[in-house]
Amino acid sequence: MKYYNLLKNGIIDENPVFIQLIALCPLLAVTTSAVNGFSMGLATGAVLTGACVVISILRKLIPNEIRLAIFVVIIAGFVTITQLLMEAFAPPAINESLGIFIPLIVVNCLVFARVEIFASQKGVLLTAVDSIGMGLGYTLGLTILGVCREFFGSGSVFGIELLADPTKHVLIMLMAPGAFFMLGILIMMMKYYRVKKGGLSQ
Repeated sequence: MKYYNLLKNGIIDENPVFIQLIALCPLLAVTTSAVNGFSMGLATGAVLTGACVVISILRKLIPNEIRLAIFVVIIAGFVTITQLLMEAFAPPAINESLGIFIPLIVVNCLVFARVEIFASQKGVLLTAVDSIGMGLGYTLGLTILGVCREFFGSGSVFGIELLADPTKHVLIMLMAPGAFFMLGILIMMMKYYRVKKGGLSQ
């Protein structure tokens, strides 16, 4: 039950995108399509899980005074591995779209938050479940935002054309302001649902 609650916490209750509102820079930049959002979420989740597990294993050996420097080195190592794997196996279009945002996972505040708050203090199994939950929650948030922006902006979802008439496309959804608008709408819808469900006070 404890592990289930940890997963649910990362995916729903403390979703990094819709509840915590952290790590929004790559989210707003790369979610012009569902594929990009999903790919960025998976890359961030992979780095998050790998770094958190390693740091949890080494937590009693890492001197407190230099822990941040060591955290950065470990996270950077996993970012490098992830970037090389993506260059080798991911379609070139995804690598071009995500560009600089993959290396910038090194300073992603979601990764640093879970490393500092959880991985450096908890056991390996709990840390692994927590980081997987947060990674899935982040991926879910990016994918939902990408689906909405792609549909309204270009009439397609995951590259599948659903709305062919270009006069019905809302092109601002493919621009930076559109990301803020859509994120705000999604957060409003989620809060409304939670209020109706009784999870929040008016």
